Amino acid sequence: MAKLNMVQAINQALRLEMKRNDNIILLGEDVGVDGGVFRVTDGLLQEFGDQRVIDTPLAESVLIGASLGLGMYGFRPVVEIQFSGFIYPGFNQLISHVARLRNRTRGSLSCPIVVRSPYGGGIRALEHHSESMEALFAHIPGLKVVIPSSPSQAKGLLTSSMRDPDPVIFLEPLRLYRAIKEDVPDEDFAIPLGKAKIVQSGKDVTVISYGAMLWVTQKAIAQIGYKYGVELIDLQTIKPLDVETIIASVKKTGRCVIVHEAPRSFGVGAEIVSQINEKALYDLHAPVERVAGFDTIVPYYKNELKYIPSEERIIAAIEKVMEGI
Repeated sequence: MAKLNMVQAINQALRLEMKRNDNIILLGEDVGVDGGVFRVTDGLLQEFGDQRVIDTPLAESVLIGASLGLGMYGFRPVVEIQFSGFIYPGFNQLISHVARLRNRTRGSLSCPIVVRSPYGGGIRALEHHSESMEALFAHIPGLKVVIPSSPSQAKGLLTSSMRDPDPVIFLEPLRLYRAIKEDVPDEDFAIPLGKAKIVQSGKDVTVISYGAMLWVTQKAIAQIGYKYGVELIDLQTIKPLDVETIIASVKKTGRCVIVHEAPRSFGVGAEIVSQINEKALYDLHAPVERVAGFDTIVPYYKNELKYIPSEERIIAAIEKVMEGI
């Protein structure tokens, strides 16, 4: 077991799975010679060769479309899109073909591809580099959406994503790439998709988050100390959503706060609120609170940190539901 950051853990997951399964192919802009824009695929070209680690042109639609064809013929492509804001040129392939293939062929064909991409703000990057648009992909029937919040999670969830028979959008929080290190098992292991993780148990309020916001949320909870018993849930998989774990927690605590970086309206938080209202409304002692990004384009670096949910906003939301306002 070694202490790895998220970049190293993802690299290890890719390496181990490529050794295990000869049908895994990596495609992307600069994934080979340069090892990826963030060096996530560093060393894999030298180890597996240019037939399995393929540098591609700057053409996201072609990348995803080619991966669709490869997936139909038994390969398992892992596509790297350099930033999540660049997936949009390939969105037509995702929504019109990749996500529909199993249904269109009545199960005779599947599309086992993984689209990897760094996402989110906090590093003051340029436009199209800092967006949190996971709700767009989660809304598409046929796609799974996964977001890790730690190096070990990244390895385990990516391994499961590469073994899944259907397409997975795997979003990697930019600000966590090298921010933290933790012990990551050297051996092959997988974390099941569609299952949330209870990070800590509590009896007073359920707080739900994922990705980079989980760490901000943990810092906010630490400031609260022992004032309230906070049950913290890390979604891990946005879709399929682990509704069972969420509802069981809310029925226990009677209060809920949801934290995500993406815009507030029509987001993951809104879906969770809807599920709670349908299945645990009479268990609530206060309305559910959402702490989210604003319904604007992510601002440039001067104001970026004002856009992203802060510890202060999270604490205020927890206080509000505890007061029953």
